[in-house]
Amino acid sequence: MPIAYPIFSPEYYMNEALKEAHKALTRNEVPVGAIVVCNRTIIARAHNLAETLNDATAHAEMQAFTAAAGYLGGKYLNECTLFVTLEPCVMCAGAAYWTQLGGIIYGASDEKRGYLLTNHPLLHPKTEVASGVLADECRKLLTQFFKSKRL
Repeated sequence: MPIAYPIFSPEYYMNEALKEAHKALTRNEVPVGAIVVCNRTIIARAHNLAETLNDATAHAEMQAFTAAAGYLGGKYLNECTLFVTLEPCVMCAGAAYWTQLGGIIYGASDEKRGYLLTNHPLLHPKTEVASGVLADECRKLLTQFFKSKRL
């Protein structure tokens, strides 16, 4: 008999992404976390590593895409959903396009660098998007981080 996996809510998965964001915070990275879910299973976990790796492209989403592709053994993530605590930037949206990502669910909107600011369709046409999941918790973590940098 096959294993019956539980159906988790978007809030459950976003809480898992928030755990990754807290890991970034402990490394003095911008606290953004991401996970990739495929068939109700978390197949990749990641957080920002731009400072740690001295790499401007080491965003949580990019790290998660690489880990998920490695797990699946292929570059396409069309049956996967990315949960990320902050709206992806243009670079990450572009990478999501190339992976043919099935879905993106993000917490807080990024009013300065989010991909939606471009008003151009950057994601794959089949990628489904939802926003605002645990937005207050996601935003609060980022706000506190940047406030601490201004002191």
